[in-house]
Amino acid sequence: MAYVRKDAGTLTADEKRRFVNALLEIKRRGEYDEFVRIHIAYYASDGERGLRTAHMAPSFLPWHRRFLLDLESALRRVDSSVTLPYWDWTRDRTTTSIPWTADLLGGNGRGSDHRVMTGPFAHHEGNWNLKVRVTEGEFLTRDLGHRSAPIELPAKSDLEWALGEPDYDVAPWDSTVTRGFRNRMEGWGSGRGSASWRNHNRVHRWVGGVMLTSASVNDPVFWLHHAFVDLQWHHWQRRHGGARYLPATPPGSGDAQHGRIVARQERLPPWDVTPAELEDVGRIYRYA
Repeated sequence: MAYVRKDAGTLTADEKRRFVNALLEIKRRGEYDEFVRIHIAYYASDGERGLRTAHMAPSFLPWHRRFLLDLESALRRVDSSVTLPYWDWTRDRTTTSIPWTADLLGGNGRGSDHRVMTGPFAHHEGNWNLKVRVTEGEFLTRDLGHRSAPIELPAKSDLEWALGEPDYDVAPWDSTVTRGFRNRMEGWGSGRGSASWRNHNRVHRWVGGVMLTSASVNDPVFWLHHAFVDLQWHHWQRRHGGARYLPATPPGSGDAQHGRIVARQERLPPWDVTPAELEDVGRIYRYA
């Protein structure tokens, strides 16, 4: 039977406690840090050689869907009642709303060094040292709203801009495309400043701190954010009559993207699974 992922704003006190405790336990066991390593290893940009799977490519959505499923499985091995909640950043938009509460993810970082001082993931609690990182600090950092140059979270209109796209993705299948649901959701825009960050990317920018790096998984909000992104893929599929992942076939040998992106029926590293197999996971979970 499929389990249910809930809006973080609807979680009971007990559900929040169980979710936090499961995260802390897999961190204690060393399992959590492996998720950070994987994300760092698979964060490849357009300018790098070789296969791109996690970002700036059509497989952005199925890659993170499988990534979330692996984390969720780890949590459920600790407590079978736990599922990943999602953060609706079009509704909960302030630095003190869900999920930035002491009983869930804790609050903003302090002004001097952006160190998170409240909640269960604060460094002084002793349970959330950053062992796998790309910066020097061992503590979780946030700069909600980007205080030195304030930006706002994406609004419902930004989601609609992405959801209205009829095609999943378009050539050249990278961060430069201006059409297609995938990049409009992932959020690589043109220009400079805040206009170059849309939807998914803008949320990373708004949270700041470690969420700006390839080690963004170190902030547990990563999972709530990506669960909401995953929900939008589901909404897009329903709106467009079950429209499929693209490209359906690999780019040819003369194409600049040959060997650099994953087609619908190709294996999606680091797993033995294809994007096609991840298009419908209704047998595993559904959203409330």
